[in-house]
Amino acid sequence: MTQPQSRTLAAALVLIAACFAPGSRSEADQVASNALRIGFYDVFYHASAGDIGGPYVPTGLNITVKDVQTLYFAYIRRLSPRWELELAFGVPPTTHTYGKGPATVGSVPYNGVELSTAKWFAPTVLVNYKLLDETFPVRPYIGAGISYVYFYDRQSTPGGNAVSGGPTSLSLPSSIGPAATVGVGWQVARHCTINASYSFTQVKTELSANTDGIIRQTHVSFGPQALVIAVGYQF
Repeated sequence: MTQPQSRTLAAALVLIAACFAPGSRSEADQVASNALRIGFYDVFYHASAGDIGGPYVPTGLNITVKDVQTLYFAYIRRLSPRWELELAFGVPPTTHTYGKGPATVGSVPYNGVELSTAKWFAPTVLVNYKLLDETFPVRPYIGAGISYVYFYDRQSTPGGNAVSGGPTSLSLPSSIGPAATVGVGWQVARHCTINASYSFTQVKTELSANTDGIIRQTHVSFGPQALVIAVGYQF
């Protein structure tokens, strides 16, 4: 187990312990207005991109990305018995980009070769509507909002540099797009919930690769969808 995973597990155990801590009678009569959640993101990309264009680029060069997993954190603010505001984000995952197209570019391997990596920080704000009232321990919900994605630590791999013809710098402008979610929360104790959700986000950007002044570009739509399993502490 890695150090970040150990810290997350410890934080989750603290939340669970807090869930079952005894409280006063007056606290028991109050409806919690805030919640913290910690859990696991499983991100599935439904990526599409135009063929790479630019000088000395043969036809049919494209790219693809692989799914990632990371940690999920959220703050929830109760607005009314049926409405809540959610601010969610994950530990920035490293996304790996691979060549898609011909087996080689000249004599350099291309198809399936890792071309680049990038990390992205993607906070999302959602307004969620719960379908049942607060007397039900299990409450489905739907939500919609907006997501901001900031790409950083963009790196061309040795394989990417070989395809490009030399050391290459990458540009990925930030993305702002709509987000939506469907989920369910289970009130397992006075302060404790278990939550599961499936989210959809629109993430579009322009990938630009600069190799000694030679620019190649393509438009990328990542189309991420994310499964979240989390434990929450209400207060």
